[in-house]
Amino acid sequence: MLMAHKIALDLNNAQATYMERAVPAARFAYNWALAEWKRQYEAWKLDNSQPKPTQAALRRQLNAIKREQFPWMLEVTKNAPQMAIIQLGEAFKNFFAGRAKYPQFRKKGVHDRFTLTNDQFSIDGCRIRIPNLGWVRMRETLRFAGKIMSATISRVADRWFVSITVDTPDSSYLPKAENQGAVGVDLGVSALATLSTGEVIDGPKAHKALLSRLQRLSRSLSRKQKGSANRAKAKRKLARLHARIASIRLDALHKLTTDLTRRFHTIGVEDLNVRGMQKNRHLARSIADMGFFELRRQLEYKAAMRGGQVVVVDRYYPSSKTCSDCGHKLETLPLAMREWACPTCGSVHDRDVNAAINLKNLAVSSTVSACGEEGSGSGRKTRVKPASVKQEASSRFGQA
Repeated sequence: MLMAHKIALDLNNAQATYMERAVPAARFAYNWALAEWKRQYEAWKLDNSQPKPTQAALRRQLNAIKREQFPWMLEVTKNAPQMAIIQLGEAFKNFFAGRAKYPQFRKKGVHDRFTLTNDQFSIDGCRIRIPNLGWVRMRETLRFAGKIMSATISRVADRWFVSITVDTPDSSYLPKAENQGAVGVDLGVSALATLSTGEVIDGPKAHKALLSRLQRLSRSLSRKQKGSANRAKAKRKLARLHARIASIRLDALHKLTTDLTRRFHTIGVEDLNVRGMQKNRHLARSIADMGFFELRRQLEYKAAMRGGQVVVVDRYYPSSKTCSDCGHKLETLPLAMREWACPTCGSVHDRDVNAAINLKNLAVSSTVSACGEEGSGSGRKTRVKPASVKQEASSRFGQA
């Protein structure tokens, strides 16, 4: 199982300067290769005798010209541009397989990263050795044991991190779930998650809490003259605040998903159409502030590591409008109505708790109908509907 441990780096000025040279080299190589790929592919479509572009051919082409045309690339490790082109090849492979969109050019300040292969660096406790640079201090030691595959060095605001990918032999280093049964998790805006047990977990809403400061720093940046030192300082302040908001949100999601996967073996969640929900201009900011996609991603790989399973219920299943006691379904249920009474059995339901209970019941019934008995393997049920479902196990790429 592939695991990635992201660790902060403690750099001096010379080391930070090296990183600031390696990142543009990787970004330039990626963008150069993408432009060449487009040009060569168009030529191949017009004349099939022309060679079809590949990442290996583009790497050889760059190696042949970089000493004369791009000598500044020689100041950093050769892995930075070479791995960028390999990643472009993987992006095109995913595009042609229908798993991703067409690759786009990398942007400065957004895609600030470069990758090293496992033969180009070594780790010794709280240190990592980078080619052409030497030993760099890390804030903590690598927590995973196994074969080290690669390391990606990236910049977030004005801080540098290294994400070390390790191929662990198994996921048994984490204790199995306590197996308190199954739980349904209803995601929302007012509360991040409502559990079928009645627990309500409020989200940090970091963007909303720091919005006034964010607006003030954004206005301050817009007033600074382009190219000035004051504009660079204002840009760093704004980037640090954005990084703080993301860190607060990520910390809350990690705590919630770790607690759920530690306690429950089977977790039912709804397949939300987040992109469609964000088209509502009144709720778009609040929805984005919750991080629904990241929560589901963490649930999936953490449940797999603990031997649990995540059941994803179809997005069109009326979990809020269906009575969890008798199964009666309401015709309409306005969003403003937070409680409702079932006209058939008379039960009074909290909208979110009722939805969570329905998700839990459907998760339990789907595992029984798919396996013939309670599921016990690590994996995930995808696109689970009220009817019979197909069970498939998947090994997810997790990051701690």
